[in-house]
Amino acid sequence: MYIPPAYRNENPKEIRKFLEDNAFGIIVSTGPEGPKATHLPLELEEKNDQTLVLKGHFARANPQWRHITEGDEVLCIFNGPHAYVSSSWYAEEEVPTWNYMAVHLKGTYRTQTEEELWEALHTLVDKYESDSEKPVSLSQMSRATLAQVRGIVGFEIRVTRLDAAFKLSQGRTQDHPKIIEQLQARGGSASAIADAMKDQSGA
Repeated sequence: MYIPPAYRNENPKEIRKFLEDNAFGIIVSTGPEGPKATHLPLELEEKNDQTLVLKGHFARANPQWRHITEGDEVLCIFNGPHAYVSSSWYAEEEVPTWNYMAVHLKGTYRTQTEEELWEALHTLVDKYESDSEKPVSLSQMSRATLAQVRGIVGFEIRVTRLDAAFKLSQGRTQDHPKIIEQLQARGGSASAIADAMKDQSGA
């Protein structure tokens, strides 16, 4: 990912929070038919030796996993909020632009054992059920229901490279109040970018 120096984020805590908040990623690999990509939840974990790994699973019917060999390098993309920035919000004439937050992780692929897959699934479900009114648990489901797990393939990606781009109008700090005001008025993803800009500036 091309990242101008001003937009590169190397703060581990900020990147970790971003990945936790935007854990529905894209895994990209290459195969005999060219690039393939799948959208799926990817959970980041830090091992005892401080190695970072991503855990996820493919539907067994998805052909992508069949074209990945153990040890292959894959790319995982995580997108955050983004927003159009009008140059009418600047004090001086300039072209419009786009603010965004994204993280790319590269790493080596390994298929999980059945035990590792079950452990990862329990962790995933418990995490996202934690704030449900009536949380469900895999441990409470019938064997018939859990038989569906045979239809997925678990994997682990050992992270070898991390690139984080947080483009938040860093070169136009004098215009931040106006940009933030306008983005907040638009709501949604634009408002999230405004919040990120405020966090960055300590406002």
